Amino acid sequence: MERKLMDGDYVPDGSGGLTTLSGGEEVLARVLFRLTARRGALPFLPRLGSRLGQLGRERPSARQALAAQYVAEALREEPELSVNSVELDQSGESGLLTVRLDWRGEELTAQMAV
Repeated sequence: MERKLMDGDYVPDGSGGLTTLSGGEEVLARVLFRLTARRGALPFLPRLGSRLGQLGRERPSARQALAAQYVAEALREEPELSVNSVELDQSGESGLLTVRLDWRGEELTAQMAV
């Protein structure tokens, strides 16, 4: 059971507790956590997180392929989840990463700035 985060804070449920997520929302929360956490930042969980933060150091022509590689690597341990596509839009000041996923036959989409 995942708790809902917004702007770095847990979201209250209005009755003294915290909002919980379930189903696809819960999976997307875990996906976004795994993609935004820097890989290797947690000493006891060295494989948790992604290397997406390194994309800015790479040649623009190589970033799309590396983004797909880094997403697959970060989500490898997520059960029942498969990555359908990874799109990196580099037209703005910061890149926008769109990841399309399949979880138990349900299509999920995660977006984040990179």
